[in-house]
Order: sequence, then C-alpha cells, then structure tokens
Amino acid sequence: MPHSSLLRMLARSFLAGDPTVDQILARTTKTLGRPWRWLRPLAQRYVAAFSDQTRPRRRDVVRFLIRDSGFKRAASKHVHELSVEHWLPGPDQMQPVRAAQMWDLPPLPSVGDLAAWLQLTPGELDWFADLKALGYRKNRPLLRHYHYRILAKRYDSIRLIEAPKHRLKDLQRQILSRILEKVPSHTSVHGFVKGRSIQTFVAPHVGRRIVLRMDLQDFFPSFPGARIQAFFRTAGYPESVADLLGGICTNAVPRDVWNELDFDIDRRQIPEVRALYARPHLPQGAPTSPALANICSYRLDCRLSGLAQSAGAVYTRYADDLAFSGEDEFERRIERFSTHIAAILIEEGFSVNHHKTRVMRQGVRQHLAGLVTNRHVNVMRADFDRLKATLVNCVRDGPERQNRKSHPDFRAHLEGRVAFVEMINPARGRRLRGIFDQIRWP
Repeated sequence: MPHSSLLRMLARSFLAGDPTVDQILARTTKTLGRPWRWLRPLAQRYVAAFSDQTRPRRRDVVRFLIRDSGFKRAASKHVHELSVEHWLPGPDQMQPVRAAQMWDLPPLPSVGDLAAWLQLTPGELDWFADLKALGYRKNRPLLRHYHYRILAKRYDSIRLIEAPKHRLKDLQRQILSRILEKVPSHTSVHGFVKGRSIQTFVAPHVGRRIVLRMDLQDFFPSFPGARIQAFFRTAGYPESVADLLGGICTNAVPRDVWNELDFDIDRRQIPEVRALYARPHLPQGAPTSPALANICSYRLDCRLSGLAQSAGAVYTRYADDLAFSGEDEFERRIERFSTHIAAILIEEGFSVNHHKTRVMRQGVRQHLAGLVTNRHVNVMRADFDRLKATLVNCVRDGPERQNRKSHPDFRAHLEGRVAFVEMINPARGRRLRGIFDQIRWP
C-alpha cells in the first residue's frame, strides 16, 4: 500500500474542483505525473460511490481508496513507481466546485480567517460552533446559545422553536447576508427567497383542474449537521472552516428541554422527538435555516420539478409545503404520481405528513398555504371573517381584551395581518384597513 502522504494527496486531487470523472482523471494524472490505465476506472468507481452526496470529507475518500480492490492491485503492482510528481494546494485553500465559482463568496481559507471575518477570537469561534456539543451535554442553560419554546400542533405532534440568542443570531445573519443569499435557489422555490412570496407560490396553480398538496414532516430537523457542513465544503471552504460554519448554523437540543412540556401529549412520542432533535440539525428560529434548507433541497426540487413536468404538471414549494397541479393528463396519473413523490421524498431523507395530503379537484375549494386558488388567489372566507371580527371588537371594546395570545406588539401583529389581506385582495384589505384605523390604541 502506498505511503500515507500519497494517499492524502490522491484524496486531495479527488476532492479539488468538480467531482466528474474527466476532472478527477486530469487532476490525478497531474498529481502522479502520468495517466495510469487504472486511474479512469478508479475515478468512475469514486463518482459512483459518492454520487448521491455533496462533497465528502477527506477521511472518507482515503477510506474509499484503502478499501478499493482495484487501487490495491495497482498500488501493489507499481509500489516502487508511484510517487507524487505535483503537489496540489494545501487544505487551507478555497476549492469550490464549478457552479460555486460564480457565487462570489468571501474567501475564508483558514480558521483564523473565519474568526477574523466574524470578529471573534478562535476560542469564541469554537464556543459558538460547539462542535463538541457541550451545550447539549451540560445542564447549564446560561451557557447555551438558544432559547427553547415547545408548541403543540395538530394530530398530537410537536414543534420546537429554537431561537438563537443575540450574539449567535448576529453571526448567523452575517453568514446569511454574505454567503447564503449569494447562492441561487431553484426556480420552483418561493419561500424565503427575495422577489418571491406566497403569491408567487400559489399563482401557477390558480384555475387548474386538479391540485395536489403535500407537506413535509419535521422539515428543519430533517437536515442533519453533516449535510450542512457538506454544503460549505461544496462551496469551496476547507473542512475545518466548513465544520465551524456548519456548527454555527446548527444545534443539538439538550435532553432537559423536554422536561418543560406544559400541555398534554402522548408520552410515547417523547423519545422519538427527543432523538430527532438531539442530533445537530437546522434549528427552526435561526435566520440561516430557511436559506440552508432551500440550498440543501436543490436536488429534491430538481427531481420533483422533472417528475411533475413529465406528468404534465407544475410544481412549486414554499418551505415544507409542496404543490402540484395540472389538467386532464395529470388527473389521470394522480394516484401513481403521489406514490412516486413519496418515494422520492424518502430517498432524499424526508417523510410525508399524510394528515395534510390533499387532492383537490375543481368541484371543491382548492387552497394552498391558506389561500384559495379555484379561480383567482384569495384569502379564505373564514380567516377574513375572523380577522374582521377581531378588528371590530378592538374598536368596540379596546384592543387589550382581544390580545388573547399575549402578542408583545399586538398593534404590529394586527397591522401585519391586514397588510397581508391588502396584498392578496386589495378590495377586502381596504375594508379591514378602514376598521383598523378606527382602533384607539393606548
């Protein structure tokens, strides 16, 4: 078996740049000084082994080389001839794939550069990234980076809001604005993307013969920390930097958080939910999570968009809400199509919330994300009536008595809901605005 330095350099040549057979062959040929006949089959086996992943870690590539029988034979046959003729740049170099070269990301080739970019000391950087999961293991809430709030959902399910504390949120916002927002989203994605909205999400499905709505279960916790770190490696950051960036954007929830449940729930669910949140994942509440979820769902969106097109349908996604719609051809295929969608979601690491799956034909109310789509986009009548009643009661009895959920800024909350109706249906929105303007605020 070749010397360990040769293995490391071969692994580096496999990882640098684009992971295509021709690119790998060109780099390994340059590294070894000649085009060995066994290089192309080795590159083909490598691409096949890691084709379903983003850029792997160097240790995984070294392990692949050590275990590859073809490479073992070549190494034993040419043990005295194999040597490194050209040394590739060291690990402290930006090595983005071809697509990432167009993203104009800040170069952060070392841990020191990352710490300076975030205006932290190396010790502070390690503490915020928490790669050793000390915040998970130690029951010291004052040293943790998140506030937690457990919410009950329908069908006895749970949602955990993980709100980062002030300093960590500032770091995440910098990563969002200067790295993540420079990565383009799939054209089918409409949630948390500049220039797109809930309106653009539902617009392609207005007036369609049949609409299929599906929902992803436990959306943000479904993205493990390793997947986030792999994205940063694909963007070109060295492993050490990518690990720290991923650590800042992910979280593992301490076990004692689940002791604070203050509502009734089937206790048999607790171990499963606790295990889901115990591993590093995208926290729902961090400013970086929606953008990272969109980025890491790119292949899923490509597959779903392609399948929809082949079935004569259109596909859009808003966070964990999936929408498909079409005409007669799609209606004939709807049952088989929904089965294929579920299979793709499982392959991509997601699961379907079957309680929220709906097949809506023209004879019933078609609705997506709380908006009616039968003939034109509109707010649901029940939601409009409920908001109108709240506003009228605020005018009559004062807003304090209507703030039943104790919103810290009830005026801003109501004004936001009125503005949403104005955006969707200007005529109805003007009626609500007229009532809102009559409210006497303390």
